Amino acid sequence: MTWHATTILTVRRGDRVALGGDGQVTLGNQIMKADAAKVRRLLDGRVLVGFAGSAADGFALLERFEAKLKDYPNNVPRAAIELAKQWRTDRALRRLEALLIVADERHSLLLSGSGDVIQPTDGILCAGSGGAYALAAARALVAHTDLSPGEIVRESLKIAAGIDIYTNESLTVEELPGS
Repeated sequence: MTWHATTILTVRRGDRVALGGDGQVTLGNQIMKADAAKVRRLLDGRVLVGFAGSAADGFALLERFEAKLKDYPNNVPRAAIELAKQWRTDRALRRLEALLIVADERHSLLLSGSGDVIQPTDGILCAGSGGAYALAAARALVAHTDLSPGEIVRESLKIAAGIDIYTNESLTVEELPGS
């Protein structure tokens, strides 16, 4: 059976950023959990992280990323690059099937097991089965509304939940205030 899990979205607007995700975990054609928390605050609440993919793999990557943040506390891109290098070269980590989205006051990054560390031009990133739907909705809302990043993330995830069967409306949205 194949695990399908979640939609994660981050939106940066002005000096504010929000990151959110839904809570659905599906095994085959059954919803196994509706309220999983796949979004966390790290480094005393200054860094937001969300994962899409296997829950165990996502949590393993969260722990490793948190360790890298402690090594490079004021440099999220460096911590992300160091994790991506380790993820790509470590025999056990290479098998992990998840994506991480991380955001702090200045950076939004997508990390993958193939060594990708991607920073979007428009400040919007997505991952997971409903990611493309949430991304499209977020881009439209950024272009045509004055909503805050948190409101955009919430509305975009609701739109994705209405389209993608592996995404639900049990949302966790975290926001970092502007400076």
